Amino acid sequence: MAKAKTASVPYLCGECGWETAKWVGRCGECQAWGTVVERSAPKSRVQAGPVTLPALPIGEIPVEDSQARSSGVPELDRVLGGGLVPGAAILLAGEPGVGKSTLLLEVAAQTARYGHRTLYLTGEESAAQVRLRADRTGGIQDELYLAAETDLGAVLGHVEEVKPTLLVIDSIQTISAADLDGVPGGVTQVKEVAAALIRMAKLRNITLVLVGHVTKDGSIAGPRVLEHLVDVVLHFEGERSSRLRMVRAMKNRFGPIDEVGCFDLSSEGIVAITDPTGLFLDVRHGNVPGTCVAVAMEGRRPLLSEVQALVTHSASERPRRTTSGVDSSRVAMILAILQQHAGIRLHSFDVFVSSVGGARLNEPSNDLAIALAIASAFHGRPLGRQVVAVGELGLSGELRRVRDLDIRLSEAGRMGFRSAAVPAEAPEHIGRSRVMDGMRVVDIDNIRRALDILGMSADEAAAQG
Repeated sequence: MAKAKTASVPYLCGECGWETAKWVGRCGECQAWGTVVERSAPKSRVQAGPVTLPALPIGEIPVEDSQARSSGVPELDRVLGGGLVPGAAILLAGEPGVGKSTLLLEVAAQTARYGHRTLYLTGEESAAQVRLRADRTGGIQDELYLAAETDLGAVLGHVEEVKPTLLVIDSIQTISAADLDGVPGGVTQVKEVAAALIRMAKLRNITLVLVGHVTKDGSIAGPRVLEHLVDVVLHFEGERSSRLRMVRAMKNRFGPIDEVGCFDLSSEGIVAITDPTGLFLDVRHGNVPGTCVAVAMEGRRPLLSEVQALVTHSASERPRRTTSGVDSSRVAMILAILQQHAGIRLHSFDVFVSSVGGARLNEPSNDLAIALAIASAFHGRPLGRQVVAVGELGLSGELRRVRDLDIRLSEAGRMGFRSAAVPAEAPEHIGRSRVMDGMRVVDIDNIRRALDILGMSADEAAAQG
């Protein structure tokens, strides 16, 4: 007898969860062959049964056992909103080789160092390989237990035996259940394995940390429901050419989602960076043209980053526009604004714009710094080592206000900068110069006025062009 069609969309892909009304040989979403299968018939309706714990008035629910404790890594505590919460499920995702395993091994070692029993289960490496990394990074602790497992039943058995307060699974895509269909890492396996681990962690008040893979476009691999099941979703990112790594909170039930943690990854392990501003500033003697310092906000933390620009005559009919660390489409818009509203003709010049130290400057508040760096390179005049610029450029050349301006200026003053160009807060403040945090702050309304104040007027730019 044929299976009953139990859903309006009876077929789905076993790899990515894509649904279709009829069977096809190739998934229309992930383009995998032979992964589209028919949904199974639904089980019988669940009847009411005994409850695990009785319902209580919300004011009588004890919270002492759910207080966050430090992970031993201050930057991670900053992102998590205080530390590791017992019973919480945390998903850490990132590209291969970015340092996820190194970071979590450091967290496990620090947790064990404070006397909390920790279990680290690896499905991608052997136990000996993880031990070698722990020897290199100083992660050998008596309360840190290590095992290599890929079966869900064996994982639960290790938890019964060790009784940890912190459980690290590296990674969720390598764990499978023998009684479930599908390959390890598939939609069915990931969803059910994650649900079983999270249920166990909450019943035993264990902090669970899952390592997740990402796809080529940077999203977390597997079903989207995985991100809904966990309490915290963290993204670990960084350029391969740089030692700087950043942890961003994409979802956090216990704290803010706009915090960023900074780390330095080296052969000796991973170290938290509590003051990363200096990493994005070029150290040199003297002033050179084509540079300007921006103040970007990474979460709630202001970071000073240097922007460098190079403008040269083009030998081709189509000048080059090359960027690194900044948004290429935003740079193209800034070039159009400079040409239209500041008189800087760049149609016959190659323009190269880059950030220093591997910083990613995608925030609109960096527009003014990029524009001033390009204008400085075009004129061959340095802006000075003690100048910062903050502001978003509009298409009509006006300078728009940005958030957290006081925090940005305070950080610039702490780093020793003496002048700042910022958007005017009101029309009567245009051209006003005031002192704030030891800096001379100039209120500017448009890009043309900014160039005039810095001695790069539109008339000079037109004469040179």
